[in-house]
Amino acid sequence: MKRSYLIAAFIAIAATGWIISGQFNGNSEPATLTAAKAQAREQILPKVRVRAIQAMERKNHLTLFGRTEAVRMVELKAETIGRVISRDVKKGSRVKKGDVIVRLAMNDRQARLDEAKALLEQRRVAYEADLNLSKKEFRSKVLLAASKAALESAKAALRSSQLDIERTLIRASFDGIVEDLPLEVGDYAAVETTVARIVDLDTIVIVGEVSERNIAKIKIDASAEVSFSSGMRTEGIVRYISKIGSQATRTFRIEVAVENPGNTISEGMTTEMHLDTGSVKAHHLSPAALTLSDEGVIGVKTVNAANKVEFFPVKIIDDTPEGIWLSGLPEATTLITVGQEFVLPGQLVEPVYESESTKS
Repeated sequence: MKRSYLIAAFIAIAATGWIISGQFNGNSEPATLTAAKAQAREQILPKVRVRAIQAMERKNHLTLFGRTEAVRMVELKAETIGRVISRDVKKGSRVKKGDVIVRLAMNDRQARLDEAKALLEQRRVAYEADLNLSKKEFRSKVLLAASKAALESAKAALRSSQLDIERTLIRASFDGIVEDLPLEVGDYAAVETTVARIVDLDTIVIVGEVSERNIAKIKIDASAEVSFSSGMRTEGIVRYISKIGSQATRTFRIEVAVENPGNTISEGMTTEMHLDTGSVKAHHLSPAALTLSDEGVIGVKTVNAANKVEFFPVKIIDDTPEGIWLSGLPEATTLITVGQEFVLPGQLVEPVYESESTKS
């Protein structure tokens, strides 16, 4: 009887041991599977194409629209009266300073000049005679003074007559181009009548308006690149910055002086100016690399040394046909060029450099 109890106890202990050993074996199998799955997950990382980029010194500039103006333009006006007897130049002609533009009729001016000369000679002789008599005390100092005053008056009358004759020849006041000749031969010119308009285009001025936010960025003598609708490009320097802003637009007038040999640039042309506002460290890349954050901020995604994705907000400082220039990135960084839309900041990725992706 006791023997049967011992056998039953032995069988119970063996069964319990078998059950316990089975549970430990069952637990080891899921642990192995979990490790394998984790390893598999680590091996299947999203791949992104990347490129190492380095910041470069980039000239920063401000873009403005403007118009051309002549550096000088003057209306020649008659300073005496007379009929136009000739126009010595044509509209569009280039003239030098002092060239005759229009001639007015002399009328009786020559006769009045001869009269003034004769009167001057008479007054000179009379004064010399009075002076000799005064030295001998035969003429009072009062009469001598009156004789001298008469002589000076005759000199002034002669000079006035000569000046009136000179004014019948209306001359160019500087080198330039005759833009307009409003009077024809036979027209009568009164004092202050415009007889010609001359412009100086050897240096052209590009005029633009700068907002109050950007006015502090521009300096006198700063370089500027100017482009025209025709495709022509040239360079100039800032020569003037207004200190008084427009009350209507809150903008400030600036002028850029541009050399204009041959007068190829006309007045009134529309231009685009790129004003130098200093230099800045910037990266040059394709616009395709840009992306948006969840908050709608424009930026780019990069990969750090731990192969994790990072997002950097950026500021576009220039847009060229070859690509964009932007600031806001570390000087040396690894840019994600393909796949940035499919990864999130902080995510672990497998970077594939462009040179490697090209070989594969």
